[in-house]
Amino acid sequence: MSSSPASKIAPAMKPWVGGIHAYVPGKASVDGRPVVAKLSSNENPFGPSPQAVAAMTAVLGNSNLYPDPAATALREALAARHGIDADRIICGTGSDELIHLVAGAFAGVGDEVLYVRHGFAVYDIAARRVGATPVVAPDVDYACDVDAVLAAVTERTRVVFLANPNNPTGTLIPASEVRRLHAGLRADIVFALDVAYAEFADGDYEDGIALATAHDNVVALRTFSKIYGLAAQRIGWGYAAPALIDAMHRIRAPFNVPTTGQAGAIAALADHDWTARTRAHTIEWRQWLAGEVTALGNAGLRAIPSAANFVMIEFPEAGAVTAAGANAALLSDGIIARYLAVQAMPRCLRISIGTEAETRAAAASLRRYVEGAAG
Repeated sequence: MSSSPASKIAPAMKPWVGGIHAYVPGKASVDGRPVVAKLSSNENPFGPSPQAVAAMTAVLGNSNLYPDPAATALREALAARHGIDADRIICGTGSDELIHLVAGAFAGVGDEVLYVRHGFAVYDIAARRVGATPVVAPDVDYACDVDAVLAAVTERTRVVFLANPNNPTGTLIPASEVRRLHAGLRADIVFALDVAYAEFADGDYEDGIALATAHDNVVALRTFSKIYGLAAQRIGWGYAAPALIDAMHRIRAPFNVPTTGQAGAIAALADHDWTARTRAHTIEWRQWLAGEVTALGNAGLRAIPSAANFVMIEFPEAGAVTAAGANAALLSDGIIARYLAVQAMPRCLRISIGTEAETRAAAASLRRYVEGAAG
């Protein structure tokens, strides 16, 4: 039987899906040589707490059973740890899922989702996935410009995402600026404050908990992937007013946080010494690495001030010393960094803070490249 012309028409994706550029994760391997240090994905170099590993191991025998869909014990542990209401907490498959839930619950075709240039790449994907229009506000030296964000708000704006500290730049705006941004938004705009790197920030800092407690249009987004070292378990959580949480629950995947992840996260929350060690190490070696980059300033390198667990390096606009060249040199030494050309920053390279040995190796490789290229 011959096919009709109509039967030869292939399924077509929605036009807004066609506009998505799939997220490109940091490299995890080096072709043809051993990996000395994987510093491309801002992972915890010490891994999860041994208590978390033990807790996850203990529940592996229950792998035939679906996890608690409400993550009840984890939400209660988070509520106790932060002094908040467990009913205002939602858990997700990493904070990535929660970003998608915010966009999916509160934006759609004809709406706008606003974020800062060089913000987290998933914001653009989450907006386009639901047919909303991504709107990018200009930044100032890789950091959020509150006035520029407020100027970009229109009657179609439904969600504003802000990562603070920001990924991939590491930049931070003070609590007063975060609150000023929120105060300048209409009450019907969801302000999604993404604080995945909150534990590495210090000083005048707003983690979103107080804002979300006081206002009905704020959701604070957090993760267990960074300081808790549970990236493989994919556990994020959000805190917001009940109406926001209810809307997100309506579209989240069922059983979205695995039993092992829930058990590991609860144990990780209780191991304060492990997280304190990670935080102290990160701040010490973040400062050290930034100092090493600053010492190469004669070659035009600049370490962007970071409040996260990485340092982003800006290279000269022209000349022999380039971010692409540095990335190639690091790879030849078995060190995987994050070359940011994929995020429209071809002059920038991001290096996660690893162990002392890994961080020293990255700095030494970078210095050899710069000294060799500069002649």
